[in-house]
This record gives sequence, C-alpha cells and structure tokens, in this order.
Amino acid sequence: MSYFKHHLFFCCNQREGGQDSCNAHGASDAFAWTKDRVAALKLSGPGQVRVSRAGCLGRCEIAPALVVYPEAVWYSYRNNDDLEAIIQEHLIGGRVVERLVRR
Repeated sequence: MSYFKHHLFFCCNQREGGQDSCNAHGASDAFAWTKDRVAALKLSGPGQVRVSRAGCLGRCEIAPALVVYPEAVWYSYRNNDDLEAIIQEHLIGGRVVERLVRR
C-alpha cells in the first residue's frame, strides 16, 4: 500500500542555453499553485495527496509535464484550469483527465 493515495511530481527543470524545458513553460508557478490548492482543499498529508517538485523527468516533448503516481499517468497542462481539472477529476473523482494525458 502506498503512503500517499496520489503523489504528483512536477518537472521543474530549467535547461541552459535556451533549450526548451518545463520550467520555461511555468512549471514552478504551476507546482506552487497546485500545492497551495491541494492544501486549501484539505487533500494533503498521509493517505491523501503529496505534491512534489522534481528535476528533469525526461519528457521535454510534452513540456510542461507532471506525473501522478501510483497510476503513472503523464499530463501536460497549460494553465490553472487544467490543473484544477486534474485535482477535481483525477485526485478527487478518480477519473483520468484524458484530454491532458500524454502517452
């Protein structure tokens, strides 16, 4: 059994020399917003949801990227509305947000 029901990892990698990266697409801001939103909804903590910052997840082609474990669902998002959909539909409702999934 997993310690957390869901664990979100936000790629917050910043590449040098102008190479595309998740952080160039606002990943650090998205991480902070999601962490705050999950806490505000009282979803954080053991047995619930953990939101973590990660280094490069190796999925630059879908930047910005986040992965939800234990399901190993990879998402790409564009704004807080997309992140809210992941929270409401996936984390709370138990349904993968297919329009945001990147395989």
